[in-house]
Amino acid sequence: MSENFIFEGHDTVELARRFGTPLYVISENRIERAIKKIKSAFNNAGLNYSINYAGKAFICKAMCKILQKLDVCLDVVSGGELFTALSAGFDPACITLHGSNKSEIEIREAIDAGIKTITIDSISEIDIVNKIASELHKTANVHLRLSPGVEAHTHEYIQTGRIDSKFGIPINMGIRAAAKVESSSNLRLTGLHCHIGSQIYSSKPFQIAATSMLEMIYNIKEMGVEITELNLGGGFGINYLQDDPVFDIDEYAVILSKTFEKQSKELGIKIPKLIVEPGRYIIGPAGITLYSVGTVKEIPFLRKYLSVDGGMADNPRPALYKAVHHAIIANKVNKEANDLVTVSGKCCETDTLIKDILLPKAQSGDILCVFNTGAYNYSMASNYNRLTRPAVVLLKDDKAEIMVKRETYENITINDTYPSWL
Repeated sequence: MSENFIFEGHDTVELARRFGTPLYVISENRIERAIKKIKSAFNNAGLNYSINYAGKAFICKAMCKILQKLDVCLDVVSGGELFTALSAGFDPACITLHGSNKSEIEIREAIDAGIKTITIDSISEIDIVNKIASELHKTANVHLRLSPGVEAHTHEYIQTGRIDSKFGIPINMGIRAAAKVESSSNLRLTGLHCHIGSQIYSSKPFQIAATSMLEMIYNIKEMGVEITELNLGGGFGINYLQDDPVFDIDEYAVILSKTFEKQSKELGIKIPKLIVEPGRYIIGPAGITLYSVGTVKEIPFLRKYLSVDGGMADNPRPALYKAVHHAIIANKVNKEANDLVTVSGKCCETDTLIKDILLPKAQSGDILCVFNTGAYNYSMASNYNRLTRPAVVLLKDDKAEIMVKRETYENITINDTYPSWL
């Protein structure tokens, strides 16, 4: 039996030795399995659907190649994400642009590239998108993002479907927004969108949201406009801790299929195409982060700190909203976990990665493996304290290669300039 933790057939200690730490590790095989699971659930439920991967969770050129290979579309929320996708050769006809405060430059770039859909996030944005589409002599397909007033049971920072939210148009203003789109010369309303939050484990909030949105599709049809697509966003919960539940995608698909069929029949509307935007569900469990243990500091009768060579700069989630992760000592995987420690990062803040976790007795040079870090770690990483962002390694079967290079000191000073008086 190996003394080291094996992740998708790869010795994590050897990966740390070969590529250095801190190190993000992503498994393409796990990405494939997650996407196949979603497709299988939706196919078995008889749904007409499309998967739009939420690029904000993790995006790079190689990830775009993987998504296109697996026939998955892409949701981008910035000019930078759009540029990344287009640079990787991603089909613009399979891209949707989101965002609560899109710049005119981003909107112009999206329409000019010929992306599939722009999701309108406010009534004032309707005129802006129409003006730019008109200037480009194009017609833009748009969805209206509505806030359905559904309170998902998750952290308040990642609840996004409430009426009091920076995201979306209050659902009671949906008809007004639809009428404004219809009166716009260069816009075509093809769908509605809502996103009720992240890390949701029950299908019930999605069913409630779908019911409200189908009712809105009926109301808009009464205006003479037929909506063909309904995007219910993402937010499928994953298990950051071993005992956490995992979102039941099969139950979700069955419940939505029945809801769509029953309510569409009652309302006399066509069953819309379902669009979902999973990000974390696909990439979260596909990733781990490897750190080297440095200082081990014990404060007698109070706490033992296990310091690693990363921290809030490469995983800001614990600092942002008290996110939790499970971890192990990768080179002592078979040792008894009987030492209560707090895993601390190297940033000049409290920088607690994991508070009070039982691990085998650790020493400097050990490799700490933190699980389920594929989502919102690399994508939210920073250069705080002028730390360089870690490399990202992609695993595929027995192969391991760099998909994002480790930053250098030259990378983080490249945009520094000297004003003329210095």
